[in-house]
Amino acid sequence: MGSPIPKSPRLVRIEPQLLLSNPEKTLLPKIEFFRSMGASSSDLSRILSSNPALLTRSLEKYLIPCYDFLKSVLILDEKVVTVFKRSPWVVTFVKHTRFVEAIHEVNEMGYDPSKTVFVHAIHVLLRMSRPKLESKLELYKRWGWSKDFALLAFKRHPNCMLLSDKKITKAMDFLVNKMGGSSTDIARNPTVLFFSLEKRIIPRCSVIQILIAKGLVKNDLSLATFILPGERFFLDKFVIKFQDGVPELRNVYTEKTDLLDVKIQS
Repeated sequence: MGSPIPKSPRLVRIEPQLLLSNPEKTLLPKIEFFRSMGASSSDLSRILSSNPALLTRSLEKYLIPCYDFLKSVLILDEKVVTVFKRSPWVVTFVKHTRFVEAIHEVNEMGYDPSKTVFVHAIHVLLRMSRPKLESKLELYKRWGWSKDFALLAFKRHPNCMLLSDKKITKAMDFLVNKMGGSSTDIARNPTVLFFSLEKRIIPRCSVIQILIAKGLVKNDLSLATFILPGERFFLDKFVIKFQDGVPELRNVYTEKTDLLDVKIQS
């Protein structure tokens, strides 16, 4: 019948109730609603595949009020559309007080709603109780982060607040106490905290410590300079480049040797 309703067995598999819906009377108006927001066919597929339950919700009592609420906070239509397209799950929380608070908090922090990180920040706040969030901020504070630096880290990678206390403590202890790194440098690049200590951070730091001891690289390298780059880049820039003069580099790196176990020879 030429209906613009996306046909997907996956939608029905996830939300069998759709089989009972009248395509013309209940489904099509919702599809047209999403199209009126500026959603393309590919956008619709992404939105509905992520949250098929949207098609079972009341248009008048649920979807439209949800849209109106988001627009009242975000002001611009295109920002609301972006949130719908990138994270259709957010409407699940629209009637919850905590969701309203989270949207306002993230908006006041200065996040750009057109960026994916905006929705990630909302998601993090929704997953954490207020006491848990305060506890996490206090932990980072003990490692030298001021309120401003904690906010900076949260804005750059909201999920840093979801890391376990154990992972944060182990990573900070190694990077700050053992490597002499700056905790504020980590706040500027919180992604470094997400990598495996044993598989990535320690091996790379071991290589860098050897190179510093031999005067082959500066001793004030930012942690992000050698922890964030991909494998090929790190090997080319810090291992292969120096392996003729420092043959132990390859073994130190590939065997994941802790720098305390490395005997540096000048």
